[in-house]
Amino acid sequence: MTLIDLPDTTPLDAEAAATAAPAVAAPGARPGLVLLALAMGGFAIGTTEFAAMSLLPAFAPDLGIDDPTAGHVISAYALGVVIGAPVIAVLAATIARRTLLVGLMVLFALGNGLSALAPTYGWMLTFRFLAGLPHGAYFGVAALVAASLVPRERRTQAVSRVILGLTIATVVGVPLANGIGQLVGWRWSFGLVAVLALLTAAMVRLHAPLGPPSAGASPLRELGALRRGQVWLTLATGAIGFGGLFSVYTYLASTLLDVTHAAPVAIPAVLAVFGLGMTAGNLVCAWAADRAQMPAAGATLVWSALALALYPAATASLWTLVPTVFLIGCGCGLATILQTRLMDVAEDAQTLAAALNHSAFNVANALGPWLAGLALTAGFGLPATGWVGVALALGGLVIWAISLIVDRCASLPGRA
Repeated sequence: MTLIDLPDTTPLDAEAAATAAPAVAAPGARPGLVLLALAMGGFAIGTTEFAAMSLLPAFAPDLGIDDPTAGHVISAYALGVVIGAPVIAVLAATIARRTLLVGLMVLFALGNGLSALAPTYGWMLTFRFLAGLPHGAYFGVAALVAASLVPRERRTQAVSRVILGLTIATVVGVPLANGIGQLVGWRWSFGLVAVLALLTAAMVRLHAPLGPPSAGASPLRELGALRRGQVWLTLATGAIGFGGLFSVYTYLASTLLDVTHAAPVAIPAVLAVFGLGMTAGNLVCAWAADRAQMPAAGATLVWSALALALYPAATASLWTLVPTVFLIGCGCGLATILQTRLMDVAEDAQTLAAALNHSAFNVANALGPWLAGLALTAGFGLPATGWVGVALALGGLVIWAISLIVDRCASLPGRA
């Protein structure tokens, strides 16, 4: 297969198509190896993002802080993602994509390596923020590179291979990092992620196409994405609609112990089932999106709302909770669909729009647990987190419907 950098993966504009620069492939490069290298980066990012939550009880006493305070370490990483994604995407607009990906993975390795050496709580906050900075930009640029390797009708499936690294991390990487943390100390877990990041940087440098930026690329042009209403509607769909998954995931361990009355040993297994659902949803939704993108997004939101509606009743028994958790995890496929949707609505501001997708999902990661926490504070109980999730999924569905209506109105005769 010839490696061609499509016009920022969105051949919607004839002028953009004419000015797009072709990718320069490394000798003997193969799309399979490129996607594997990009997915390895997703695996490293997914491992540190989710494992840090499970390692909180381990590093809190070591740094001389309590668990609630240690939670700010998780927030520092998320803040780094939200800030880093747009800032890096704009400032690095004129850098070749392969060079940018290598640099982002080196920065990610540095942030995690320093996290492993953090002497105090203050330094840990700083290093986790640093580690979060390249997260969104990496996934955004990696998605553009992945999409450029295949025909347009297979873009979403190529993007799903990158995100597959993250979903597999929830099944394999997180338990591995947690086990290492329990056996030899939490610092080694962050060290493992740093090593994975350096391996990713090496593989990307060896196998990925250079992918120079298109003619006329500039920070100002990237900022143009923020003037497009469909970009904001797509980001809002993810920020709201995806929050339902996190409203349940955040309190799943507590629900297993306090409502389902499962043994603590069941928690990793159920979280792994959640990860399997995320992996399956990622692959199936990508396949569907390459055939009907917007219908696939709407169907995924409906699926999430229905699965989350089953959750409150399912918490009574492991036999009902486990399959329900799998079904909820399948809603993760929305991330892949919206990643490609942004390629279609961002026009010539591809990098910023693609990176912002992960800022939006980190907003969902904060919004879902916060609203679920309000429900718990109001006394509704842990099963009610499912109803919070339903409300968020339906909220995302409303925004999706508005986006669809705007699309159809724009396509009417006489409308530009």
